[in-house]
Amino acid sequence: MLSDTDRAERFLGLTGLTPDELRAGLGDPAVLGAVIDFLANHEADLVNAAFALDIAPEAIVAARKDLT
Repeated sequence: MLSDTDRAERFLGLTGLTPDELRAGLGDPAVLGAVIDFLANHEADLVNAAFALDIAPEAIVAARKDLT
């Protein structure tokens, strides 16, 4: 997600996270949830992430339920 500058700036601005906090929180359900919520609310980003991960967009959204 951070490879696209515009998307990264938008994400970090909306969540208040820094790049270091994001990296450090990759195992934290709250941080992962913030990432999935961000993607789910921006369809183009969701589709691009799903394509990059070679999974269906629905699989990303469904993963959110596993974090709660």
